[in-house]
Amino acid sequence: MNSLAPLPIAGATSVVFFGTPEVAVPHLQALVANDINVELVVTRPDARRGRGGEISPSPVKIAAQKLGIRVSHEVNDVMTLANETQNLLGVVVAFGELISVEVLSQVPMINVHFSLLPRWRGAAPVERAILTGDSKTGVCIMRVVEKLDEGEIFDRQEVIINASDDLNSLRIKLNEVAVKMLLRIVKIGFDRGIAQTGEVSYAKKIQTADLLIDWQGTSSQILRQVRVGGAFTYVNGRRLKIVRAHLMSKDSQEFKNGQVCELSKSSCLIASGDGALAIEVVQPEGKSEMSVEEWLRGARLDAKTIFG
Repeated sequence: MNSLAPLPIAGATSVVFFGTPEVAVPHLQALVANDINVELVVTRPDARRGRGGEISPSPVKIAAQKLGIRVSHEVNDVMTLANETQNLLGVVVAFGELISVEVLSQVPMINVHFSLLPRWRGAAPVERAILTGDSKTGVCIMRVVEKLDEGEIFDRQEVIINASDDLNSLRIKLNEVAVKMLLRIVKIGFDRGIAQTGEVSYAKKIQTADLLIDWQGTSSQILRQVRVGGAFTYVNGRRLKIVRAHLMSKDSQEFKNGQVCELSKSSCLIASGDGALAIEVVQPEGKSEMSVEEWLRGARLDAKTIFG
């Protein structure tokens, strides 16, 4: 069995950065801005991204190129660097790929994970925390080990989830905390970590079914889907994304779930399992985001319309 490479006790003099999406970019930029030598950036290959589906580089690759840092798409490229560089540390932030134990035996690595481990191990911890209605989440800096998100923890901070937080705002809050934690530990080095304890849960990648609105659910449940981003329903046979909405205190018992229960030129309330949800911003199928007022001009709704 391969053992893990030892972490630098007195801090790292050089870093290899592993990351892919936009959420990882501030970490890379902060390392460079604080005079930490980033020798190499490893990111996922260019892929189809965005609505246009054009092949494009990852946000981390774009940031690394602007900073003049060498970029690779191959994890094993770090092995050569490990033989040439002392006190090398791998920093992983939302990389999106497991790292083999053969690499971990040569290069010590830490991961910035956006949850209070062992709750929400896996690919979508921020999304799952919102969907489940967690009142808090946080950031853990842990050792990367062969098994998914099971390494010892070196630092941990809690972050409150406000009712107004959507996925983007919560990620910003988490990143503000995480960047400071990362800079501190890379500079001062690593003492003995703490083993994870408590109930384990897994944050599976968000699927389309997670975002399909069930109007039999509570208004709070539906709003959490909206806050994650991409929540959708159907109206008059057409798919409709609900981009922003808010809860309304309204007795909807006389209405069917998903039925329009209040309608004007500028507002639309939809009955849920326990009340109603007021739509603010939508994205009709094949169109851009728009205010509910703009959408209602051509939506042809009436009091009998049922969503879903």
